[in-house]
Amino acid sequence: MSTSESTVRERLLDALREREQEIADRWVRLQLEQSAPGADLRERELREEADLLISALGGALAADVPVERLVTSQHELRSAVIELSLCRARAGASPTATSLAVLSLKEALLEAVQHTTTDTAELFCAAVLVNRLLDAAGALSFETYVEGREEIIQRQSQQLTELSTPVVRLWHHVLAVSLIGTLDTARTQVVTENLLQGIQEHEAKVAIVDITGVPAVDIAVAQHLMHTVNAVRLMGADCVISGIRPPIAQTMAQLGIDLSTISTCATLADALTAAVRLTDRAPVLASAVPAGA
Repeated sequence: MSTSESTVRERLLDALREREQEIADRWVRLQLEQSAPGADLRERELREEADLLISALGGALAADVPVERLVTSQHELRSAVIELSLCRARAGASPTATSLAVLSLKEALLEAVQHTTTDTAELFCAAVLVNRLLDAAGALSFETYVEGREEIIQRQSQQLTELSTPVVRLWHHVLAVSLIGTLDTARTQVVTENLLQGIQEHEAKVAIVDITGVPAVDIAVAQHLMHTVNAVRLMGADCVISGIRPPIAQTMAQLGIDLSTISTCATLADALTAAVRLTDRAPVLASAVPAGA
């Protein structure tokens, strides 16, 4: 570390120690002033973020590490930037707004440094150092935000998939799942897992997979259905596919898809009749069966 950089870092540390509250207040005001119309920024939360990040900056600057590596190598500073970004991601702020919020700390820091020195060369060096430091923090915040939002979107998508394919107990030992929309590998996996779990919990003997709401069947969809049927059979239950409408039946015949080993029905009502026959007992409404049965 050069003498000039060491001196400038000392100036920054002095500014952070002597004017920590002023820097935090200024940064909060800058964020509120620069926020887009309708942005949900709460001053109390901004102040908590400011206190955490500024404290972490002070600790990082005191370390004997090149300024370019401070954000990645100093755990407290890195954690503060990541936490800020994830909070903004959960609140729905844009990634650009999140990085700009971090970068706006430059102005607050440099204003504080001006109170510790009037030397033009030192002020210039301080501006360069602050830019290098907070540019790295801004880049980390952008990257963290994007990764955080992707994780949130994937989790929400998973939850929606699970909600859109509920396994329903119709009768004693009879379960059904109704599929709506396009089937893909991820969704089929969720359907299969939920269905197998339901078979185990309710000791089901028949599982009905209704595809009335599936707009079209191709080779991929047929393979997904076959995978589900085979998994159900491995659990010791019979599987009935209902909702085979004329266009779908014609398409499957044209594609050469062999469903001769699978019980298929045109309607859900037909599937229920088949389920009663397969269980070899009179139908009993699920509501009439004790929960533990």
